[in-house]
Amino acid sequence: MNQKTRARREILLPLALITLTGLSAQSALAGAAALVPHQAVYEITLERASTASGIADMTGRMVYELAGGKCTGYTQNMRFVTRVVDRNGASTLNDLRTSSWEAAAGDQMRFFLSQYRGKELTETTEGVAGRKPKDGEISVELTKPANRALKLGREVYFPIQHSIALLEAARDGRRQFPARLYDGSEQGETVFDTNSFIGNALPVSTALTGVPEKLRKIAKLDSIAAWPVAISYYEPEATGTDAAPSYELAFRFHDNGISSRLLIDYGDFAIRGELTDLTVLEAEDCGAGK
Repeated sequence: MNQKTRARREILLPLALITLTGLSAQSALAGAAALVPHQAVYEITLERASTASGIADMTGRMVYELAGGKCTGYTQNMRFVTRVVDRNGASTLNDLRTSSWEAAAGDQMRFFLSQYRGKELTETTEGVAGRKPKDGEISVELTKPANRALKLGREVYFPIQHSIALLEAARDGRRQFPARLYDGSEQGETVFDTNSFIGNALPVSTALTGVPEKLRKIAKLDSIAAWPVAISYYEPEATGTDAAPSYELAFRFHDNGISSRLLIDYGDFAIRGELTDLTVLEAEDCGAGK
């Protein structure tokens, strides 16, 4: 796997990306469940690696922050730093930084992504996406890495829309959902196909496995529902029912939008993300009449 592909895939790790069958992208946020503003820290370790991967070890940390809400829109910031050691003992430091804002109505998104190898900036993507109110058609205007205009078609979801749809799907007892996703990664040029699965709600004792005791009462994690989620990601050119996913993401999704027990599987290697710190951020004040 080349460095660019790995960087793009790591962008998706903290995001619960799913669509709800029968729920249009334009209406996904209407009357939807609230996501608690929070900052979560995940320790990254290598779960397994085959000889073909060339990876001997990987460690790192991801810090994910969700702010805002239904009044001002949702802001996501993430920094994901990993150190990869190859089988010759050489190490590489990768530093991925992303920031995005989505309008509460789901009709606008701004995004900025940058990738560093060591201290060298190797990739930058910046742009805005907008959804037409009548037909749901999405237009994208990229300014980095180059000026470019794109048309994405209809029924494409932004990340927060996917997260909210996931909660609604889990609450409704839904199990399997195909989705088209746009998050601005892959230099802002690609819509990804996903197929997602939601398991039965977990008992608290299982839902909190791996979550440190000191974090379990934060955001009421010890008293709300949680579901196991597995998502397969497919390259846009992948076709047919037998197409193999590029990678698979599994995690527990709690009823307030917090994720824990992350696992991303690329086939020849997999990495684990364990929740180690959690802070609830101040909720927005919509003010009277808003």
